[in-house]
Amino acid sequence: MTDPDPRPGTAPAPIAELGAVVLDCPDPRALAAFYAGILGGTPDEDEEGAWFDLKLPGGRTLAFQEAPGHEPPKWPAPGGSQQFHLDLTVTDLDAAEKGVLALGARPLDTDDRARTWRVYADPAGHPFCLCAC
Repeated sequence: MTDPDPRPGTAPAPIAELGAVVLDCPDPRALAAFYAGILGGTPDEDEEGAWFDLKLPGGRTLAFQEAPGHEPPKWPAPGGSQQFHLDLTVTDLDAAEKGVLALGARPLDTDDRARTWRVYADPAGHPFCLCAC
């Protein structure tokens, strides 16, 4: 058993820092360009073109890895898991929706306009939400 944290009410020191979120996809160049159109940043290609880092404003990295035979998650999938999804915060849902659709997103759950979020799929099929802030 380990000793309790000596500072009551504080979290223990982290073991690691998040380096990147990596999405498998059939075409990393295209998916990096899609997310650069939404989030900003410039995709940086590795030597083989099988990996792209998208350095985002604020210092985070979203990366894209070539995965031959990639099968996107099904959404919604009562019998399966979507694995994860990205929540992207926006100030104007309608304007953001127009923008992501123009970049190639596909609507998954957007009919309820009273909600503060809408669900889309990126061109490789990964679900993501636009969330009003």
